Amino acid sequence: MAVLVPLGYLWATSLVPGTYNAADMGYADYGGGAAGGHEHHQLSIADLTGPKTGTPDLDRGGGAGKVLREVTLVARKEKKGLAGYTVNGSSPGPLIRAESGDLVQVTLVNESVPDGATLHWHGIDVPNAEDGVAGVTQDAVPIGGRHVYRFRADDAGTYWYHSHQVSSDEVKGGLFGPIVIAPKTPGEVLATIHTYDGKRTINGQTGSQRVDLPAGTTARVRVINTDNAILRVGLTGTPYKVVAVDGREVNGPRPVLKAYALAAGGRVDLEAVVPAGGMRFVAGTAALSLGIGPVDPPSAELPGETVDLLSYGTAQPIGFDSAKADRRFEYRIGRRPGFLDGMPGLWWTINGHKFPDVPMYMVAEGDIVRMTISNTSGQAHPMHLHGHHAVVLTRNGVASTGSPWWTDTLEVGNNETYEIAFRADNPGVWMDHCHNLPHASEGLMTHLMYAGYTTPYVVGGNAHNEPE
Repeated sequence: MAVLVPLGYLWATSLVPGTYNAADMGYADYGGGAAGGHEHHQLSIADLTGPKTGTPDLDRGGGAGKVLREVTLVARKEKKGLAGYTVNGSSPGPLIRAESGDLVQVTLVNESVPDGATLHWHGIDVPNAEDGVAGVTQDAVPIGGRHVYRFRADDAGTYWYHSHQVSSDEVKGGLFGPIVIAPKTPGEVLATIHTYDGKRTINGQTGSQRVDLPAGTTARVRVINTDNAILRVGLTGTPYKVVAVDGREVNGPRPVLKAYALAAGGRVDLEAVVPAGGMRFVAGTAALSLGIGPVDPPSAELPGETVDLLSYGTAQPIGFDSAKADRRFEYRIGRRPGFLDGMPGLWWTINGHKFPDVPMYMVAEGDIVRMTISNTSGQAHPMHLHGHHAVVLTRNGVASTGSPWWTDTLEVGNNETYEIAFRADNPGVWMDHCHNLPHASEGLMTHLMYAGYTTPYVVGGNAHNEPE
């Protein structure tokens, strides 16, 4: 009995309410800055929309000019080789291409996804109401329902969209697709990587695929890791440059003969001039042969050494003084035994707390924010902050000396510590979670909250919102 009483207490206190508001979770952490504002719930994030007027434009013609249209994406649960989800009948879903400054409008139609669906624009710093997180920025779209997203495509780069309703299941099952914000160039190659039922694919295909590119063409391979684990990728047969990371251009990239470690959810753009004998893009058991000739370039293993973004490229100003931060937060990732929602297990913790009793990071618009992310959990975690890009300042106490390393999805290995900084310039309530999505569903998630804002949506409720 002496043991059962405290166990019963731990079990009872671990229960997660069937319905709750993200703004009321955990405890407020003000990072040493001023408190107040949030408690008054003055503004609803539902009002933080993209442009409500104006004709959307999308360029699908690769230089053939703008086509003014509404893009409709139809999400389905179906079996094509294996049971899963499709967007417009395929997985990955169709490429959405825009140019910087375009107004993008996408209508999501849920034809047959039983748990509902949303679209999150991973890496695009959209207005909060367009972020596509069930229970935080919208309700999940039920079967037969639709939801319209509108946002300005301000930042050129490589991104992707995916469901943020039961995302640990729906993304794994195929409910995602690529986005490129840039004019199409002759040497552009898209490589959307995903593992279906244990089979590694590029753009939905296993094995090696041929992409015809004449020798001398400057190829830009836009790589998207839609899986839950880090992935070693790279070009073989010629040196290449890392020209963009998570949609941000690298300053002063230099040629390398190394692999690149791409975080789950992350993107990287690799650039090289196609040699006479061609070259290969390698992503584990899947590959692309780039060139023109009677035979493919020879297979080759990726080098053991990886590109270190802490020192890669040339330094340049980041646009603010990170030493004069208004808020300083700690995000300490750990793990300990206990109960989560009544289930015994070994659960993730943030600053020693299990979900939902985790810190809510409170900021005011205009703040300069520094965050120290440390990981002693025994596993690596690709940490994804919605609505913002942060710059890496240090790793394990070593300062960044290369090009500013801007990221929205940062791989934090076991026993690693990163210091990052960002400007709080996109108000709302934003998820900050591990993009190994099963980890997030097991409690490795919290929120960045702006003072004075709240959300009218709830996790659970009549819409059965379940963001992870």
